[in-house]
Amino acid sequence: MFTGIVEELGSVRSLEGHRLQVACSLVREDSPLGASVAINGVCLTVVGHDDAGLRFDLSEETIARTSLRRLRVGAPVNLERPVSLAARLGGHVVQGHVDGVGRVRSVEPDGTGGAWVRVDVPADLRRYTVEKGSIAIDGVSLTVAAMHPDGVTTALIPHTLKVTTLGTTVPGDPVNIEVDMMAKYVERLLTTTAMNPTDDRSELGGARP
Repeated sequence: MFTGIVEELGSVRSLEGHRLQVACSLVREDSPLGASVAINGVCLTVVGHDDAGLRFDLSEETIARTSLRRLRVGAPVNLERPVSLAARLGGHVVQGHVDGVGRVRSVEPDGTGGAWVRVDVPADLRRYTVEKGSIAIDGVSLTVAAMHPDGVTTALIPHTLKVTTLGTTVPGDPVNIEVDMMAKYVERLLTTTAMNPTDDRSELGGARP
């Protein structure tokens, strides 16, 4: 489980087939074999490490459902280690399970050193977004500032632009999208209830009216 608060900007050392190597220092310190690390919002398992960084294997699902396959050598990547039970939840609950790939439509400076970033969100994910709700874009926990028929706009402060890949993103760039998991659970619950409207209180010992 992650929070969407990027800890380090790493860089791609190589991407050959299903093997990704990332240069990093802070995140490497306590990421042993088998540990989880979020890379651009994608939860991956450490399969190797050396003095320069970490190695990961990409599954077919990861290659098909995320933007990682488009990475090039030298590209910056957002890195975050899993949250510990003693840590503050600074962003929101992020699973590292990417729901789909969106695309940056525009990046507009806001006059204070920050920027407004508009992202097109896949049609099947838009229903899970709401104004002032949370969304993870390339692993960065953000607040939806405005809704559009085809996506969302988020406000980025100067710090976010400085310490994440969103500071160098340009229109047309693909980005990993993870919507708030609570919205998906609520939808599933409501859908299941609508399909099975039986009253099961008698099975729980409750009396029927």
